Amino acid sequence: MKKLQGKDLINIGIFTAIYFVIVFAVGMLGYIPIFIPLLSVIVPLAGGIPMMLFFSKIKKPGMLTICGLLCGILMLLTGMGYWSVFTGLIFGLAADLMLKSVGYQKTRMKIFAHGVFSIWIVGNFIPVIIARDSYYQMLLSGYGQEYADTLMGYMPSWILPILIVACFVSGLVGGLIGYSIFIKHFERAGIV
Repeated sequence: MKKLQGKDLINIGIFTAIYFVIVFAVGMLGYIPIFIPLLSVIVPLAGGIPMMLFFSKIKKPGMLTICGLLCGILMLLTGMGYWSVFTGLIFGLAADLMLKSVGYQKTRMKIFAHGVFSIWIVGNFIPVIIARDSYYQMLLSGYGQEYADTLMGYMPSWILPILIVACFVSGLVGGLIGYSIFIKHFERAGIV
């Protein structure tokens, strides 16, 4: 088994940072309550470009797992709770295993793996579902009654499966967009 080396760790760090900046920038839309559930669509779409470029650098197991774990830890550090650490690890590992199963070569599997990887985002929504009362109280104290009521209206207790499907499907579309741009611009320019 190939072990990760310094170059691999640098690639993980660079692409995780780029991806997280995009996630964080898109997350700013959350100040408008309707955008909170829509983040499960927007983040995988916007993240497809850097992630498909990162996927072209992945040649060893563990790289995507570490990326997912780092994304979860960064979410924890930015106050989004600990669930993203678990979902980042789980869906990062699942996508990593998918890429390994085809020797990191097949484009279709890379796009499919991006769809699976994108599901890590639901970790941010789990508290809204399983700890509704305490989450609502936190919203009240931080954002006020109108925001809290509006957001909870957009996030009913049954929405988690819909968000998972939205993350996956948007991840597929984001992967297709990212791959198209990757081929059109990066490969032609000789960046990869």
